[in-house]
Amino acid sequence: MNTPDPQALSLLVRWLLGWWLCLPMPALAELTPVGRPQVSVLIPARNEALTLPRLLKALQLQSLQPLEVIVIDDGSGDDTAAIARAAGVKVMTSTPLPPGWCGKNWALQQGVEQSQGELLVFMDADTEPAPTFLAKLVANQQRHGGLVSVQPFHRTEKAYEQLSVLFNLVGLMAVPLGPRGGVAFGPAMATSRRDYDQIGGHASVAGEVVEDWFLAHRYEAAGLPVSAFLGTTNLAYRMYPGGLRDMVVGFDKNFATAAGEVRWPWMLAVLLWISGLIWAAWCLPAALLHWPMVGSQALAPNLLLYGAYALQLLVITRRVGSFSWINLVFPVPVVFFLGVFLLAIFNLERGSISWKGRQIPTR
Repeated sequence: MNTPDPQALSLLVRWLLGWWLCLPMPALAELTPVGRPQVSVLIPARNEALTLPRLLKALQLQSLQPLEVIVIDDGSGDDTAAIARAAGVKVMTSTPLPPGWCGKNWALQQGVEQSQGELLVFMDADTEPAPTFLAKLVANQQRHGGLVSVQPFHRTEKAYEQLSVLFNLVGLMAVPLGPRGGVAFGPAMATSRRDYDQIGGHASVAGEVVEDWFLAHRYEAAGLPVSAFLGTTNLAYRMYPGGLRDMVVGFDKNFATAAGEVRWPWMLAVLLWISGLIWAAWCLPAALLHWPMVGSQALAPNLLLYGAYALQLLVITRRVGSFSWINLVFPVPVVFFLGVFLLAIFNLERGSISWKGRQIPTR
């Protein structure tokens, strides 16, 4: 009787972990709001002249019309404020950043203080909501309570944007989604004003770069539920349309500041899956080009392993973003992912990173 190959079994377990990690990723439920909720939509914007028009137009088409839309201009050097005024929404100019505050947090804190709605919806300027999104988000907040957020579907246009596939996927694999999952996504969040005031608002996370993660902690500490869902067909965005450098710096910023917040059971499972992916990314080229490698250099098993991971990526990324051909050449985004990870470690040690003209602390 043949003894099972320990290496093959190990790789099979790691591949299966990928499917398991992607099972609990529910989309925003198809719910209808109760009553006639008064909703304030707050949008922090710093140099968002290219992205803001799409969001403001989409908000005009919502099936649930908000009481007000407030754009908080956070020191923009472009036409952000003029575009918002032309769209007929309320525009605020953020006052100078106080010591210890991050720009987005300060902008939103000011916006809330000037808003009137009983429900607060925070949306990033680059988000693209479907016509029924706001109604579904509000209805889900009414059902679940506390803080409800949505991770947008990542819409890609240019080739370099496909390189972000692993950042999008790993970011979702590493956290528990669904009702009371305990994690929040900053691009779109909804909460009642009462709950927001109870946790101390954005003032309670004034200096946190990844404010969504820390807001989730504040809600949980106050005994309030925190729920998160996928955007799928309800909410999309195009991340970092400004080019490859912006994308590297953006992911680097999030990597360096959020890595310590991931819960270790999920992190361990994700690391095991990634190690299998890296193994598969190396073994097929190594077998073809006779590079050094551990294990069999036979082409067939390494081709099978490569194909299994490519197929898995094609399937599990369909609900995350418009990633296609990049999954067939996944060693390329693997190298990109590892490179940004190493850069994030460097910036973590350095203590800061430059983002949109500001120095952002990474500690």
